[in-house]
Amino acid sequence: MAQDAGGHTVLASTDGAAFASLRHAATPRVERYEVGRELRQQVPRPTLATWNEDGRGADPVQQVIAGNEGRVDRLIPVRIGRMVASPFAFLRGAAAIMAADFSRLPATGITPVICGDAHLGNFGFYASPERDLVFDLNDFDEAHPGAWEWDLRRLITSVHVAGRQNGASEAECGAAVRRCARSYREHLSHLAAQPLLARAYDRLNLDRLHRTAVGAAGRREIVNAATRARRRTSDRALPRFTEQHDGGLRLVEQPPLITRPDPAQYERIAVALDDYLRTLRTQWAVIVGGYRLVDVAHKVVGVGSVGLRAYIALCEGSGPDDVLFLQLKEARRSVVAQYVHGDSAWHDHQGQRVVQYQQALQTVSDPLLGWTTVGERQYYVRQFRDMKGAVVVDGIDAAALADYAGVCGLLLAKGHARTSGASMITGYLGRSDKADRALCLFARRYADQTERDHAALVAAVDRGLLPCESGV
Repeated sequence: MAQDAGGHTVLASTDGAAFASLRHAATPRVERYEVGRELRQQVPRPTLATWNEDGRGADPVQQVIAGNEGRVDRLIPVRIGRMVASPFAFLRGAAAIMAADFSRLPATGITPVICGDAHLGNFGFYASPERDLVFDLNDFDEAHPGAWEWDLRRLITSVHVAGRQNGASEAECGAAVRRCARSYREHLSHLAAQPLLARAYDRLNLDRLHRTAVGAAGRREIVNAATRARRRTSDRALPRFTEQHDGGLRLVEQPPLITRPDPAQYERIAVALDDYLRTLRTQWAVIVGGYRLVDVAHKVVGVGSVGLRAYIALCEGSGPDDVLFLQLKEARRSVVAQYVHGDSAWHDHQGQRVVQYQQALQTVSDPLLGWTTVGERQYYVRQFRDMKGAVVVDGIDAAALADYAGVCGLLLAKGHARTSGASMITGYLGRSDKADRALCLFARRYADQTERDHAALVAAVDRGLLPCESGV
């Protein structure tokens, strides 16, 4: 028996999840606020601005090389090609580098469940079980209990890097970062004052976005993203991803990005999908079990995930127009894990970790989330085309960036408040903008660092140290 960061008594289950015990009273909110305020003595808020390149461990190029271990060899040049495309693309693939850097920085010791890869590109639309569009965090490969500061640092750095890349001035980048940090602080304060169940129900749908969250510039980008999301459904994916073959459907190959597994791997995946059904709630297992597996292909996704094994499974239901696309995505140990005490005892299955922490951080989640094992590798499973869509960060103007940064700050606060520590973090941050100003300084300093790291990777490619396939 132990206590979580919010002062609640918790019990560890056999699979590593933590459950509060109803036999023990929660620490009163006012006491948790006070604990947060007292933490300012140990970690003064101006120290949130701290960044010093001295004392780093391995250089960023060596960390990228180390991150290639265990990936599909033929896809490593694609991964490098996507990371060298721009500083923001490098940031997307540099979660492990940032985790190592942030682990050396001052932190309060408050550890809710964090995304572990919070940047502007990892928020977006998806469909709720009621088929409403919801906007939230949408990438949880690195999710893990950890320092809330790490998520916020990564998010605000991505804001500053994106602003520079889009031609915004340093003042405009700083304004967008301040909007993000203030939004996080204010929404966390709001949720910390709410009952626990009210926090759990808090969500950001399209109507609420229009009413309260953004100005005209951000609203335009969000409407465009919502329009794209509504088109991303399984039936609309049919003509793009499939073709007729021997009287039936099969997935189209597009090497090196979409390839077909060998027969032995196909069979292993088919068996793994049957095992996946056992991780779903009964009613969803019955529904998905009514579909028949038609074809499987390996499909490259993202930037940081390139080279990890990710499959799409085409399943057919009551007819050729009744299709379901599932994605099996390889789950490895979170980049946060090695810096968190006791991780090895928490997570026997990394796919299960991703699913459980996604459900912890999101207000509503894909009902088809589950996990399985293919051979010796662990995977999580989700719907592949289910009204998913994101704001395209490349090219948006400074006003839209600030609006969007504010939305992402709000959503990050919502995610953290759903697990533990909201009152303590609120007590620490306070009502003034002192922490916001410190975080703005950090974002600019670490944006500089990200650009230097990106330049180092480009130089390594130019020297032939790393293989690179651009434009793929």
